[in-house]
Amino acid sequence: MADTILTAQYFKLETPDRPGEFARVLDVLRDAGVNLLGFAGFPRGRRDQLDFILSDPAPFKTAAKQAKWKIKGPKTCFIVQGHDRPGALTELLARLAAARINVTALDAVCAGEDQYGALLWVKPRDVKKAAKALGLA
Repeated sequence: MADTILTAQYFKLETPDRPGEFARVLDVLRDAGVNLLGFAGFPRGRRDQLDFILSDPAPFKTAAKQAKWKIKGPKTCFIVQGHDRPGALTELLARLAAARINVTALDAVCAGEDQYGALLWVKPRDVKKAAKALGLA
């Protein structure tokens, strides 16, 4: 079975780097009924950057506005899903490398039942070229 690759919008938010901050932000989104396709949080200098990958950005924007968050976006990332196997991402990464596209970030996990999922980011100027290399355009 072939991997499924989709583009998705994401928004980013910078927060203080302190215990409980991810939970506080995710509580706000849960209470607003925001459904996330993906989420990544990581340190950025003395703060944290949170990336929210969304199927529908409208409820997220409403929640962010009510919480008075300074969000940035939308930007585009790729969601990859498929059958878990050794080297599952190597073919995709090789296609991007052959197209001379640098991967900015990649998060991948086993999703149970022999499935895996990944979030893949490239620079905004490379999104269209990456979509073509990945067979989406």
